[in-house]
Amino acid sequence: MLSYQHIYHAGNLADVHKHSMLAWALSYMTRKDKPLSYLETHAGRGLYDLQDAAALKTGEAAKGIAVAQDWFAPDHPYAQVLGRIHTKYGDNAYPGSPLIAAEGLRHIDTIHLSELHPQEFAALKDTMAPYGGIFRQQDGWEMAMSVCPPDPKRGFLLIDPSYEVKSDYDTIPATIAKLHRKWGVGVIMLWYPILTDAPHQPMIRALQASLPDGFTHEVRFPPAREGHRMVGSGLFVVNAPYGLAEEGLRLSALFEDQFKDPM
Repeated sequence: MLSYQHIYHAGNLADVHKHSMLAWALSYMTRKDKPLSYLETHAGRGLYDLQDAAALKTGEAAKGIAVAQDWFAPDHPYAQVLGRIHTKYGDNAYPGSPLIAAEGLRHIDTIHLSELHPQEFAALKDTMAPYGGIFRQQDGWEMAMSVCPPDPKRGFLLIDPSYEVKSDYDTIPATIAKLHRKWGVGVIMLWYPILTDAPHQPMIRALQASLPDGFTHEVRFPPAREGHRMVGSGLFVVNAPYGLAEEGLRLSALFEDQFKDPM
């Protein structure tokens, strides 16, 4: 489907969850002096203006990064990336996951990004051109299957679909299991929304059954506006980098402290 545009949701609390964990994981992985591949299946445009009318319409950034930006110490990888993006593009700029990754990667690393939406893809190429990489206007699942295992083989794959295609919930477990069989050493991170009717639960049970060593991390938060169905954010990670579980606990405490029930 080509209707989804992340500008309406950029900088929301799910982004804070996903992007802070992504930045931490890549920071850990780049400590080793070995090249890695970064792959992303649903890249979006890479950079967002939080004063754009679409972002202001939903108010999700105002309930997201505007609240959470002080949660992270200046030396946290997520805070460091946000600081560099604000210096380059201004305080209203928010980086999507491709830009967060690129800011943390090195000249020895390789980037593969896929985005199917034509306008989003054009914006992605413009944003990411200074960083280099291989950009494809292609279905992200097809890209991942064709590229894995990448060269260099050490690497990270982010899967961040819109879930507008409802069958994703059913097909993702088998797809990730297949990717893991093709690329046994790769870190695979899946993001999923936690909605009020919990359509993610059968998917996560299937992932945990087929990949019992996978790491599941979820945070909960209030809906961004009346009637909004998203009340949390989840990650399922295959081959999670050492220490990511502890970082998840730290992040969970931040969410729980911010949104604890006063009763």
